[in-house]
Amino acid sequence: MNNREQIREFLTSRRAKISPQQAGLPSYGTRRVPGLRRAEVAQLAGVSVEYYSRLERGDLSGVSDHVLDALARALRLNDAERTHLEDLARVAGPGPRRRRRPAPDQVRPAVQRLLDAMTGAPAFVMNGRGDVLATNALGRALYAPMIDAARGATPNHSRFIFLDPRSHQFWGDWNRAADDTVALLHAQAGRDPYDKDLTDLIGELSTRSEDFRTRWARHDVRQHHQGAKPFHHPVVGDLHLTYESLDLTADGLTLVAYGTEPGSDSEDKLRLLASWATTSDRDTAPHTPPVP
Repeated sequence: MNNREQIREFLTSRRAKISPQQAGLPSYGTRRVPGLRRAEVAQLAGVSVEYYSRLERGDLSGVSDHVLDALARALRLNDAERTHLEDLARVAGPGPRRRRRPAPDQVRPAVQRLLDAMTGAPAFVMNGRGDVLATNALGRALYAPMIDAARGATPNHSRFIFLDPRSHQFWGDWNRAADDTVALLHAQAGRDPYDKDLTDLIGELSTRSEDFRTRWARHDVRQHHQGAKPFHHPVVGDLHLTYESLDLTADGLTLVAYGTEPGSDSEDKLRLLASWATTSDRDTAPHTPPVP
């Protein structure tokens, strides 16, 4: 994941999404490429065409916050895209190329105790690559198909979504889950392009999944702090769950907890899932349930 290549493709992809009409510019003649021309982005950002061309070739070294602000406005970047651009500029900045401190591959005992105390809601902790590092009992029951697909390895959202056919039944909206997962990987790649495990994961998925390659080429990035997700669980059927994500800043990890609307059918099914998690036979590994 070359930083210059990421910058070039990200800026080019954002430019292609904006028409002159959307930008309030006149449009003349036939356009060979979709979206704005480089000169039009430069005009909107208040920089020279030569300077913007240098940026789009992948050179963000030394770029000021003022120019980043102007680019974000010109390209109509949302908050997640603006943060991604800042991450790319940070990595491109002067000084030695240092990896960010790698996130741990397991959670601290205090974090696991916190998860286990959340008895009424499925919850798990993951890193920026989408590895599920720890769960509570209800989280293990909810994610049983993904955990089973990992065959004793660390479960990973992307591998399950793009490499296991069962994911199409598990996720109530597979396309949305796939889009969101790739967007999260793109954001992580911008934060830490020198993460070898992340590079290997993206290479594996690019080689084995056309669905992943297509989405990766879009260069979309998003932030997912809260929302709703539909599931089709093999034990209890359809579930419509809300979620909240909390950053564990001391560890560089994210805790995700699911909930339901009070009095809903999904609330009843979540209770049924909790009962199944408690009473059904368990695998000998403490955090890996078998698929029923």
